[in-house]
Amino acid sequence: MKLNITLLSTLMLFLFTSEAFSQSMSITLAEAQRISDAAQARAQQDNWNVVIAILDDGGNLISLRRMDGTQLGSIEVAIEKAKTAVFFKRSTKVFQEMINDGNAALIGMPNVVAVEGGLPIKRGDTIIGSIGISGVTSAQDGIIAEAAVKIIE
Repeated sequence: MKLNITLLSTLMLFLFTSEAFSQSMSITLAEAQRISDAAQARAQQDNWNVVIAILDDGGNLISLRRMDGTQLGSIEVAIEKAKTAVFFKRSTKVFQEMINDGNAALIGMPNVVAVEGGLPIKRGDTIIGSIGISGVTSAQDGIIAEAAVKIIE
């Protein structure tokens, strides 16, 4: 009986510890909202209307914001840019540059949106999520994303 209680206690401790650890490695809703606020503020500086998608480290949608007047097509593009950034742990601009340099094989690669505007979000050196911006030019989307992730890094 004593062994069962010890085993159960150890198991419970492991479960609670691993749950807390896994939660601390992903972006929180509060962080996602702060990043989204920063992205919107940067977009508003230039009167740009965009969609802002924030994903956790597993590629799950945490926050989606569509600014007034932004085309509906940008919703899915922003989400897919964010997926690319978190799945491949790099900026979507990297893929855009690779295609521009002649690496056409990337065009058909699953889960790759090779257009600037998607970035990983890091806490220290750990990727905790990603952001995708869509609605203006890809370079402008990238400017907004860069400004937004700086509030966490």
